[in-house]
Amino acid sequence: MLIDDRFTAVAARFFTMFRRKSQGGGALSVYLHGEPVLDIWSGWAAPDRRWQADTLALSYSTSKGVAATVANRLIESGVLELDAPVATYWPEFAANGKADITVRDILTHRAGLQRVRGLVPTIDDQLDHDTVAAALAAAAPDPMRLRASGYHAINFGTLVAEVAQRATGRDFRDILRTELAEPLGDNDFWFGVPREHRHRIAQLSPRLGIARIGMDRLIAPFAPVPQLRSARSAVFDGWADLSVGRRPYDAMMPGWNGTFTARSLAKMYGALANDGLAGHRRLFHAETTADIARMPLNSRYDYVLGAAPQFARGYHRAIVGTRLTRRAFGHFGIGGSGGIAIPGDGLSIAFVTNHLGYPVMTLGDHRLPLLAALAQRAARTAAASPATAPRFEQAG
Repeated sequence: MLIDDRFTAVAARFFTMFRRKSQGGGALSVYLHGEPVLDIWSGWAAPDRRWQADTLALSYSTSKGVAATVANRLIESGVLELDAPVATYWPEFAANGKADITVRDILTHRAGLQRVRGLVPTIDDQLDHDTVAAALAAAAPDPMRLRASGYHAINFGTLVAEVAQRATGRDFRDILRTELAEPLGDNDFWFGVPREHRHRIAQLSPRLGIARIGMDRLIAPFAPVPQLRSARSAVFDGWADLSVGRRPYDAMMPGWNGTFTARSLAKMYGALANDGLAGHRRLFHAETTADIARMPLNSRYDYVLGAAPQFARGYHRAIVGTRLTRRAFGHFGIGGSGGIAIPGDGLSIAFVTNHLGYPVMTLGDHRLPLLAALAQRAARTAAASPATAPRFEQAG
């Protein structure tokens, strides 16, 4: 473990979250000005297994921020153009009135292709990237896309991955390796975990839902309600239970089945918060990170979420403490995991866990926003008092 003296309060709060086996386990990593200042873990990866330094956690929509970072690398290098039509790279995509949909539209959830329910016949089909990509290419977009964003809960990653594959002629997992893992010197970015690494994966629990009512049962009664039809269409029956099983680790679904360490996520967002640099490794030019950080308002309303998350270039505005702030961005995942960059402080925070949310509502919780607020306070205190004690390392 690594704990910088200036961030001991953050570490102390983290450790209180995993005192009992019933609380599962997790990991927290913080980078300041591109250098690690916290790398800690605690709790249980499974009922019979402690969380370790290399434990991986499936992190749901945290995945979208990683997929977006790969896309932004390709944009910076000129392989993709942000405002080019998707059909430039993927000709079949132009079908059914989609010829003018751009790469930017995909990254800001304005492609109108959020519908996954009924898109393909079976769950096996849903787990096959090529089948879903072909169905999306043939689909007609939701006309609401012209008025607002519509969160692509499942399909975002498929769209990003297919555009990247068409533009490069390479498998997305290979692109992930060359555009992210190798530049950062960290291999723990997985969309589909190889069998030789699956012993490292934390076991997720409990089922996703509210008040112990499963996700499918929870949303089924709202099917006739017009205002909720778009939200229901963005997930498929069986998704919630599937996601806590083993089958997602065979698939490549960069919208939700990304499996990471907190360390890998914090290093990535550390570069985004530090003019493109993580230590001596450059991920982006400073101009790119500045453009991402500006994040213009994308939509005042999202017709799937019923909120205004303000998407830009694949990320969304982040909650730090209790506030959605324009000074931080990243991507949260259902259940509590996520990563945040705060460029003004040169700070990144990543948290992964196998214990999904609160006992009453497993869809999300306050752990990452709370830890982010504490880390920001520590970083600002350190900046105001540069003579504070140096970092120390603690083995464990």
